[in-house]
Amino acid sequence: MPLGNVWSFPAPDVPYDITLGAMKSLAGKIVSLTRGFTEYAHPLDVNRTLEPEYVKAAAEVTRELQLSLPVPKLCTLVTASPVDAALHDAFGKLHGRSSYAICGKEFVRYDLSHYLNQEFRGEYLDQYIASKPVPRIRMYHSVGASDALTHGDLNKLIGDGLPETLEEWIPYNGITAIKIKLNGSDLAWDVDRVAAIDRVTTLAQAKRGFTGWVYSLDFNERCPNVQYLLDFERGLKSKAPTAFDLVQYIEQPTARDLASNRQNTMFEAARLRPIVIDESLTGLDTLLLAREMGYTGVALKACKGQSGSLLMAAAAQKYRMFRCVQDLTCPGAALVHAVGIAAHVPGTSALEANAREYVPARQCRMGQEISRHIYRQRWLDEDGRLERPGARNELIAPHTAAISRRIFSTRVGHYSVLDSPCEIEVLIKARL
Repeated sequence: MPLGNVWSFPAPDVPYDITLGAMKSLAGKIVSLTRGFTEYAHPLDVNRTLEPEYVKAAAEVTRELQLSLPVPKLCTLVTASPVDAALHDAFGKLHGRSSYAICGKEFVRYDLSHYLNQEFRGEYLDQYIASKPVPRIRMYHSVGASDALTHGDLNKLIGDGLPETLEEWIPYNGITAIKIKLNGSDLAWDVDRVAAIDRVTTLAQAKRGFTGWVYSLDFNERCPNVQYLLDFERGLKSKAPTAFDLVQYIEQPTARDLASNRQNTMFEAARLRPIVIDESLTGLDTLLLAREMGYTGVALKACKGQSGSLLMAAAAQKYRMFRCVQDLTCPGAALVHAVGIAAHVPGTSALEANAREYVPARQCRMGQEISRHIYRQRWLDEDGRLERPGARNELIAPHTAAISRRIFSTRVGHYSVLDSPCEIEVLIKARL
């Protein structure tokens, strides 16, 4: 899992190397704390016991490095997430089952009220998490604010053999969902940008003979207030009504610190489209606060921890909130982890996966290792979607870089999902 300090520890006045160094220092403390835990327990219980200690360790790092800003809880979750994932992985291996299939009463000492609140009394995680994955997951392709839509937008070609414009990416990957990054400080530009993307997408999809694509909108916390969001929604609905109709959800429009911005309630905006928290979501307390403020959805992320992601998935279902899964530009095995969460949380709308765009070389190198053991039946169906792997006797072992690239540059609009006792290493080990 990447140490995403820019995302999890935003500090404009603190040098990049300082916040990265803080995460590395915290990682060392987290490893020591985890090694000191010697009880036999389900990973949910290990995490419940150790997470407060991790937060204390983050405070120690702040003091020791004399940071001008405290290490945020989100940063602590990201730093601890590989350890938490490894614990779930190991527990699954211990029992010879998928880690998603060992979270019921048979394996977990306490019901969900122990981890969440009394509304979950008598309930267990297996009531909210599927033991078997869905066959396919819709994949979101990201379009940044400066990304080229057509060749006319290009100032210089990269020439690495990958698409360089949206109109090229759509047929290359069979794109069926597009995440649009927006400015949040220029209303006219934001509306025009979505309208322009919709025009390019409509033409490209028409050439493929495909209908049924969707958009999500991400302001990256940059909207100054909810009124800006309302004005944007109304402006887009007026200028490009078809594009507005295709918006599946809007992600984190205003600042992540909800408690300090309680005036930005989302009730009116959420009546038009689901409004999802991402950076704000660090536990049940923030989820409940978001609901009080009118948010109607959650973005789950493997980088916040397997335990937390599964518990927030249960809470989101309990409270009938919209659910999606995001990544943190996760290549290779980290991406597989994110896909696993999306595939086991019922009602997940889609999965964002942008490593194939932003770190394609890394994705391809890891793909060569991971693809050595992969179950599948055929490459692509007629819609350009990767089918679910077939039966045991359909195991193949592709070794070539070309095949690896085909899997992990993902010439598909959906990700295939494999089920394994070891979900974190599911494509590396590939044991059904």
